[in-house]
Amino acid sequence: MVEHFTKAELEEALRAITSTLSKCEKVQPKLKPGTSQHTLLIRRIKALQIASALILQALESHTEPRGLSTDEK
Repeated sequence: MVEHFTKAELEEALRAITSTLSKCEKVQPKLKPGTSQHTLLIRRIKALQIASALILQALESHTEPRGLSTDEK
């Protein structure tokens, strides 16, 4: 299922992800490597980086969807 998001929705999602990523990166040095918390944080940071890259890619090739937006479904 392909979801179509507006440019504004993508930009807001990117802002939220960027903020969360920044907070995670600030906490990382405080956690001891090898602990479950550290491992989880590393994986979370990677997932947020991937999400950010995909949103940026979508914004670069964005065209407003024709038909129903996710708000109208």
